[in-house]
Amino acid sequence: MKIGFDAKRAFLNEAGLGNYSRNTLNALQKYFPENQYILFTPEIRTDLFKEYVLFDVISPDSPLKRMLKSIWRSFSLARQLEKNELDLFHGLSNELPAGIHQSKVPSVVTIHDLIFLRFPQFYKPVDRRIYLEKVKYACRAATQIIAISRQTRDDLVNFLKVDPSRIEVIYQGISERFFMHRDKEEVDEVLARYNLPPNFILTVGTVEPRKNQLGVLRTLLRHDLDIPYVIVGKPTIYSTKITEYCLTNKLENRVFQLSEVPDSDLPALYQQARCMVYVSHYEGFGLPIVEAMASGCPVITSSVSCLPEIGADAALYCQPDDEEKLARLLSDILSDDNLYNDLVDRGKKHAQQFHPEVRVENLMSLYQKIAQK
Repeated sequence: MKIGFDAKRAFLNEAGLGNYSRNTLNALQKYFPENQYILFTPEIRTDLFKEYVLFDVISPDSPLKRMLKSIWRSFSLARQLEKNELDLFHGLSNELPAGIHQSKVPSVVTIHDLIFLRFPQFYKPVDRRIYLEKVKYACRAATQIIAISRQTRDDLVNFLKVDPSRIEVIYQGISERFFMHRDKEEVDEVLARYNLPPNFILTVGTVEPRKNQLGVLRTLLRHDLDIPYVIVGKPTIYSTKITEYCLTNKLENRVFQLSEVPDSDLPALYQQARCMVYVSHYEGFGLPIVEAMASGCPVITSSVSCLPEIGADAALYCQPDDEEKLARLLSDILSDDNLYNDLVDRGKKHAQQFHPEVRVENLMSLYQKIAQK
């Protein structure tokens, strides 16, 4: 098959949609190399997606098109898809190019979440409007819709009235790097690079109110939990609030905010952490909890949205704002080696179903079904 992809996020986004795109594309290339994969992107950056050399890549081919790259991606791409005689096109990040419904190319779109509808206060009005129009069009135009969790599928049905028969739930796969054990020398080297202590708890994800890193910090302070806290993620205005809280409460030597951490260093951080705390208010999937489990790191996460669906019986749960219970769970993991080891074992076993080979087999089955119609 000749399959095209909207690969903008693979080249330009460090986390989230970028990870989903890169993990998906790399797994397809590794486990189904017999197909031809064509990546359409308005811009090529080599630092995030070094494997792009294994694919055919198409980007704007003139100075004018490069100046108007957003227009090229959104409004000119549909014509290019037919020109390249694709068997299928996959929009990896919530959208499809305008006009694709009038082409002869069948399409799939992955919808990651509708958080902008559930928590509109976290988004600018103009951004909400743009996201909504793009998602509505993609869901109308797509031959088939992929939801990355049952929670996202239910949101599509409830908010946008999408026919459930048009939605396939296919979980995200994580990178194979998280299943590979790092030796002590490599882990120590990563810790030294970021000046980290040997014992800490960890949160990975964009630093924003929805992710609730400040709630974890308040829990540590109010319940006298004396363990360093490492926060890995893209900084935002919320990062400033965390810094101010640390200064006010003299916690600056116990809290480490890391914003420039390459994916290659994450497995060592997960492996060294006593646990990963991910008490988000809402997620469409929650990739870090699976990455942590695959790396052998126990997980405490929220009992809301898709997180119990993704973590199953391999994690511990509390409400995002329940500081009392979060403090108890942290205390248990810090003091009880039997609980710690049990969570490590359950997490590693559970994470196997998110191995890229397993996930991409489900995806290829969907591709083949659509292409044969």
